[in-house]
Amino acid sequence: MPHGIERRFAPTELRAARKDGATMPTIEGHAAVFDSLSVELWGFFEEIAPGAFADSIEAGDDVRALFNHDPNYVLGRSRNGTLRLAEDEVGLRVEFEPPDTQQARDVVTLIERGDVSQMSFAFAVLDEKWRIDDMERYVRRILRAKLYDVSPVTYPAYPATDVGVRAADGSPMFGDIPEIPADLVQGRQAAADGDQAQGRMDVLRLRLEVAERA
Repeated sequence: MPHGIERRFAPTELRAARKDGATMPTIEGHAAVFDSLSVELWGFFEEIAPGAFADSIEAGDDVRALFNHDPNYVLGRSRNGTLRLAEDEVGLRVEFEPPDTQQARDVVTLIERGDVSQMSFAFAVLDEKWRIDDMERYVRRILRAKLYDVSPVTYPAYPATDVGVRAADGSPMFGDIPEIPADLVQGRQAAADGDQAQGRMDVLRLRLEVAERA
């Protein structure tokens, strides 16, 4: 059973590519990047495994392209072909053809000016794996996810921007907030307690050795 809907942001550039004869440009970019460790979110870090979106794309999930995840700003839709999704060596590649409406033209202008330059995606995790890495950080690896929408965004959160850091405290822009598995936390604490106990034993042993030599 999937988790609640979450939102994340990709540290890549968004582009508007104008083609000959087209009224509106094609918007291109990556909504997610594989094997890229996020900034610290809610006490943990996160990365996305290659293939995480393959099932959702193959199943033909009806994904929308929105602006700032706002359903009032629809820019494309996978079911009718105005939004195209694919996995490549970088991550989740996105291409969409915005409609020739005033709202969409405004968004395109913001992208062409560079005022809006990054993307986000809304998803629900279907499979994940947690670990503690070599730096004693909790890391969540997303193995499989269902896609809901992709979105050019004003404020990215994976890059360490001031706005992103503030939003990571639990703003609704992130959707559902996952919790670190209790068994992982308990296991880490037990290991730390064991290390402390071993340290105390080592100190006591040294004191006894010094006393015996005195």
